[in-house]
Amino acid sequence: MKTRPSKAIGIAASAAAIALSVPLAVTASAEPTTTTVTAEIPDPQGPQCDPFKKAVPNWKSLANVPVSKVLASIPDISSFNAAVSGQLNPAVNIAPVLDNGPFVVFAPTNEAFAELPPEQQEVLRTDPAALTSLLYYHVFLGLLGPDDVKGQRPTQEGTEIEVTGSGGDIKINETTKVLCGGIQAQNARIYLVDHVLNPAEAPAPVTPKSTSSTATTSATATTEPAPLPAETSAAPAAEAPIG
Repeated sequence: MKTRPSKAIGIAASAAAIALSVPLAVTASAEPTTTTVTAEIPDPQGPQCDPFKKAVPNWKSLANVPVSKVLASIPDISSFNAAVSGQLNPAVNIAPVLDNGPFVVFAPTNEAFAELPPEQQEVLRTDPAALTSLLYYHVFLGLLGPDDVKGQRPTQEGTEIEVTGSGGDIKINETTKVLCGGIQAQNARIYLVDHVLNPAEAPAPVTPKSTSSTATTSATATTEPAPLPAETSAAPAAEAPIG
């Protein structure tokens, strides 16, 4: 007479324990993702990264934000943001193209734009083709951090760009310095630079090397980004005819 109730109680207790354990298992499996993403964001590198971090204290959270919104959130490059988003010239808005990355974006500071001659600033305000060409020269394919960005490769404008150095000491086309680089966006890596890059000063295209340097050529090729997908590569061509 006493055995049956004890068995029933044991079964009921087991069922209750199983029922209680189910929601706990679901909750535990849903949590780990967010913590991992934040922990893996490396510090940007360069001599002016401390001022950048003070101006944008939430910089780590930008790693999950489209690049167009990240550019808009950095006060020191508001002129560049105006140029890419249609505020400088309403006929030129390449922000949607940038959001279809992956891209490396070299963003000149406000001081860099202010150094341009007045006549060149006027051309950028009034000539959509000239502005489009200039902006796309600041962009190339890839998601490369400060230790991997070096090399020579074609920009979205078509002519090439040369990046030398690594870490906190990087130059573009030998004269332009990276002030703070490797700032992460969802689909881009942003480098704040101290001059507006000029396509007319582009290095000569890389030519095929002799057989004695095959190993070097192969090593360089592995760091270059993959070709742009058809729908994205068409976007830069679509901008120019606007003017």
